[in-house]
Amino acid sequence: MRSISGQSAASLLAVALVLTAPLGGCASTKCTTPACEADARITADVQALLAQRRDLGPPNQIHVQTRGGVVYLTGQVATDLQRRAAEDIAKQAAGVSNVVDNIALMYSGL
Repeated sequence: MRSISGQSAASLLAVALVLTAPLGGCASTKCTTPACEADARITADVQALLAQRRDLGPPNQIHVQTRGGVVYLTGQVATDLQRRAAEDIAKQAAGVSNVVDNIALMYSGL
């Protein structure tokens, strides 16, 4: 596995956040449609499932957004195993049609 510099990791995270920013529509406004309410429920369910995993807690930061049943994961974790675990956990929530994993690995330095 190839390591990336701190600057590259920060750049990757910034790109992931920019790409997912438009997805926050339901999260930033009050849900008034059944689809938006379903997405909000899925987001809450995934967040609750992730919260049960202490190994995915701080200093890891995983953000969840849902749009049309598709869960978008962003943030940073320390290991690839944690990243895959977060994706697998998100797939367990009811109503999830797909998971897009944009979680970056933290730069640990040398």
